[in-house]
Amino acid sequence: MAAAVRLVSERGTTALPVTDLAEAADVSRQLVYLQFGDRDALLVAAAADLVEREFLPLTGEGKDTFQQVLAMAQHFAEHRPFYRAMLTGSCAFAMTRTLNSLFGSLNQKAVRRLFGELDQETVADLAAFVAGGTGAVVNEWLIDGDDPLDPEQLAQRLLRLWAVFAGSSHSPADGGRIP
Repeated sequence: MAAAVRLVSERGTTALPVTDLAEAADVSRQLVYLQFGDRDALLVAAAADLVEREFLPLTGEGKDTFQQVLAMAQHFAEHRPFYRAMLTGSCAFAMTRTLNSLFGSLNQKAVRRLFGELDQETVADLAAFVAGGTGAVVNEWLIDGDDPLDPEQLAQRLLRLWAVFAGSSHSPADGGRIP
């Protein structure tokens, strides 16, 4: 998976032959097909692995909302060539679904803090709603943002949106707190 991330980042595209991916990982093409089924499934699994290994551990207890959102922005900025290719290539839909799913538990916690006790279906729907909107803003920033990307600017932007959603005029970035 690390070889797939590296190769997509270097070439700036997901249109890579499976042979190239297999060679970069020093495995056979057959193993790639047996393990993942096709190139796009491998690439999406590599993206999920990258998020799970490098970003999700940074969202642990003791981190305030701004620190968590800033860590997310820094992660995406650091891996911009990879994510840009993933979000504009043949696996963009699967990539977006996977990211929304990975961020779902974080969003569900935030929705519960904000709105209190709701039934699980409503929490899941609101979390999906938040993930979709957040994803749209992050995607636009990754794909069209000026170089170099400014993770703090994105974090403040997302938290301002969350504050509006929460019915507050202050975001954690400017001293307000998300409930």
